[in-house]
Amino acid sequence: MQSARLSVPMFRGIAPQRRHSERLAALATQALIAEAELTPKPGLVDQRGAGAHHDLSLALMRRSAKALEPFFGAMAHVSAGRSIDAGLREDLAAIGRSAERTMYNVTLGSNTHKGAIWTLGLLVAAAARSEHRNATQLASMAGSIARLPLRALPASITHGEVARMRYGAAGARGEAWNDFPHVIQYGLPVMSARRRAGCSEEVGQLDALLAMMARLDDTCVLYRGGEEALSVVKSGAEAVLAAGGHTYASGRQRLRQLDRELIARHISPGGSADLLAATIFLDALERDQSEETHGTV
Repeated sequence: MQSARLSVPMFRGIAPQRRHSERLAALATQALIAEAELTPKPGLVDQRGAGAHHDLSLALMRRSAKALEPFFGAMAHVSAGRSIDAGLREDLAAIGRSAERTMYNVTLGSNTHKGAIWTLGLLVAAAARSEHRNATQLASMAGSIARLPLRALPASITHGEVARMRYGAAGARGEAWNDFPHVIQYGLPVMSARRRAGCSEEVGQLDALLAMMARLDDTCVLYRGGEEALSVVKSGAEAVLAAGGHTYASGRQRLRQLDRELIARHISPGGSADLLAATIFLDALERDQSEETHGTV
């Protein structure tokens, strides 16, 4: 089944700045839901079940995504017309912390989208500052925001931080600091290439996910299973792509094998999933701008 393309919400009768903020928030939320619903994903929550997780479900992922929409709107609103400075970074961090608290309240303590709040929050903030920038420019602008220092460090150390310190992986923070290289160099190009080849959106998104899994030092994987688990994820994803990806029967067979192994090992490539949501979000923005430029609906 072909995944539905993200639709641009229409917000008539409200101020342009607010309309733009709400549009970005809706697209970010749709990207999170599209990532969760994409099936089959190795080790991850999808329409088949909870993957390698014991405390998550597709319904929970959807509820979490919808609960975050107002916070993405607030991040967009506070960023519009602002300089990239410490004040903006502090404001975004405060909204992000509120978003995390709401997420945990909605999920009764489960971490559905902590990494995505950081990743998509930065990209939404960057997109709010201009309606006419490409994905590379937005990723660079988001990186500029991410690299600004905070006055106060987070009170608790996340699993990603533990893995970063233990294994030297860049993690979600490093991905943002480096302008989202896996999204720009692998996720978006693979998705675009599959679309040009006439593949469904589902195939493009799955292969984009696999391309990032094959290269990302995913701190979610490292925290759960260490370097051996990361090797399993990377080599398994590369094997799927080498067999033709989800387009070919051999690729789908390899994908099923990888999925079974990750579930058996209780490994979930959550960092790659967050970057897929970012890829879907940036792709939707670029396509909408292209259609506006060419006068299509």
